[in-house]
Amino acid sequence: MLGYFEIVLAAACFFFLLYLGCDKELPWTWPLVGMLPSLLTVVNQIHERCTVVLGRTGGTFLLKGPSFGNMDMLLTVDLTNVHYIMSSKFTNFPKGPEFRKIFDVLGDGIFNSDSDSWRNQRKLARAMLSHHRFYKFLVKTSQEKVEKGLIPVLEHVANQGLKVDMQDSFQRLNFDTTTMLVTGYDPGCLSTGLPDVPFSKAMDNAEEAVFMRHVLPPWFRKLQSGLGIGKEKKLRKAWATLDHVIGDFISMKRNQLLKKMKSEVEEDGVDL
Repeated sequence: MLGYFEIVLAAACFFFLLYLGCDKELPWTWPLVGMLPSLLTVVNQIHERCTVVLGRTGGTFLLKGPSFGNMDMLLTVDLTNVHYIMSSKFTNFPKGPEFRKIFDVLGDGIFNSDSDSWRNQRKLARAMLSHHRFYKFLVKTSQEKVEKGLIPVLEHVANQGLKVDMQDSFQRLNFDTTTMLVTGYDPGCLSTGLPDVPFSKAMDNAEEAVFMRHVLPPWFRKLQSGLGIGKEKKLRKAWATLDHVIGDFISMKRNQLLKKMKSEVEEDGVDL
């Protein structure tokens, strides 16, 4: 009869030898928990790590989650696979109810919809985005935001000898431009003071929570939601902020359309 010490030692030696023979750049598959520990250790560098892993596996990799959770994910950047999934056989890959649970903050829009709902929303979105009046507004908005937003900020930090996070600056530019194209209103996120904008912060918190839903087991997500803690608590607050701000945008837009003459809309172009 082997003692506990001998069993533990044999198991330790087995996994040590197995580790020596594996590719150190790839996630390690553990008993029961799969690749979850490897994933959690690089969660702050997930994009860089995905690039490395996919590069060493020919562009397609199966991420094995814990055996007690539905977390297996197939990652691919292979052009043939992407075309097959996103174009030629798109109807074979519905998002499904679990996807909608993870991205529930997006509601029933095009990103969460399937079948007829998705086709109808896609048809409507294509018609709006390709309309000449929206295209005119797109060009005008993008040019003005660069000239009156980005350039003054860069000139200010250059004249003052200040340091600026370029990624943050371009993110603010993108946020302001997108908000203006959708709602017609400039949130003023990109200005010399680089103010803290609640809507932008709420978006960041929501994105972070949704990302963690891909990493953590579903039961842990439900536990956080039930107790009102962690990322789920942040998501709940972010969701309320998003609903409040968007509600204000809709109300302002309705009032504006009631007052504005059609000729003025034609001249300036239209937002979504």
